[in-house]
Amino acid sequence: MGSFHYDRCAAIEIDDRTLAHLQAVILDKLRRNESFAFDVSDEKRWVSCWLNQRTALEFRYTGNRRAALNHEWLELLADEVGMHGVLRLVPEPVPASVVMPRVARVPARV
Repeated sequence: MGSFHYDRCAAIEIDDRTLAHLQAVILDKLRRNESFAFDVSDEKRWVSCWLNQRTALEFRYTGNRRAALNHEWLELLADEVGMHGVLRLVPEPVPASVVMPRVARVPARV
């Protein structure tokens, strides 16, 4: 279980995989000089914070391996902040490579 540190506030616990995806989206937005709100909760509380280039952020991971990123999830998170101006966690979609393709049924020959 990693943690997200915003300015001087207490840390928000977020699992490492989710944190890696949030970090990618947050840093991409800040790199583009875009400010936005970030709504997140853990078991203790709900936090809404304003992020901009001057915000002190820290992403702390407990694991020693970097999580593989799901590009579909990154796009959903980026779309969320792009549409509403607020980054909110959305459920991770199943990657397309994992989804079993539907096989068309071929009529049996008689």
